[in-house]
Amino acid sequence: MLLISGLSGAGKSTVLHALEDAGFFCTDNLPLEMLQDWILSMQGRKQQAAVCLDTRSGFTALAIKAAIEDMAVPSDWKLVFVEAENELLQRRFSTVRRRHPYPDSDDLVAAIQMERESLRPLRDMADLILDSSHLTPYELAEQVDMFRLRLGKEQKQMANTMACTVMSFSYKNGLPAHADIVFDMRFLPNPHYQAELAACTGRDQAVVDFLQSFQEVAQAEQYVQQWLTFIWPQLQKERKHYFTLAFGCSGGRHRSVYMAERLAAWLQSQLMAEPALQHRELGIVQYTASKNALAGVDA
Repeated sequence: MLLISGLSGAGKSTVLHALEDAGFFCTDNLPLEMLQDWILSMQGRKQQAAVCLDTRSGFTALAIKAAIEDMAVPSDWKLVFVEAENELLQRRFSTVRRRHPYPDSDDLVAAIQMERESLRPLRDMADLILDSSHLTPYELAEQVDMFRLRLGKEQKQMANTMACTVMSFSYKNGLPAHADIVFDMRFLPNPHYQAELAACTGRDQAVVDFLQSFQEVAQAEQYVQQWLTFIWPQLQKERKHYFTLAFGCSGGRHRSVYMAERLAAWLQSQLMAEPALQHRELGIVQYTASKNALAGVDA
């Protein structure tokens, strides 16, 4: 069972639609008083289900949090929190010309900020935080599908197995809010200044060959591998279920993409994880590294 919450305008409806397409029974804007009955009815159906709980129901996040903790919620339930940056939320509400549902505020900027603060208790207990700021509705739906497939894998694996996402991004478009660890790759040689490589990405063999010609690139990769080798069992000991490793560079197309591909392939070769790959600026979400990244990775 999935509980969906988050900021108004962030894409909760898109998340629910993606789950409906996957066969979930979905309920939006459920009154909090009906949550317990809804849970019991879903258990009777023996069907995957998702329900959206947020400020539209008139209850505070603390009340929703208390209800979740006090009621007979199944032990394997997951909470997904959907958010976006303030400026993008303002733009979305201005575009659709709809009133923000947060009560007691006629100012859009203030309403967005107050809702964000009021929902912080739910965000803090979320199993997955989806930031839709730089995602199209289709990309957000792909993120939901990735999470859903992870849940299916988890049912077949040990409870302490950690799902991992490795991603690349551009600093000029902002840090990924859901990243656990961020590595800055801007110190590496930049293929962008090579005329023949500027239009390529870190997934192309020409860029791979260029970066691998520098010793500091291989050293950086080894240092990250050493760090992951050390930290991975510590994270599992803490029963961490989701881990996002992000690599950033100036444009999010060359150095960060290359390193994300390499480290995802290395994690898979070490049997530490089967990471999902996300290249934010390229609009790519997939489950395996490219062939260029897999080639030459030490097992």
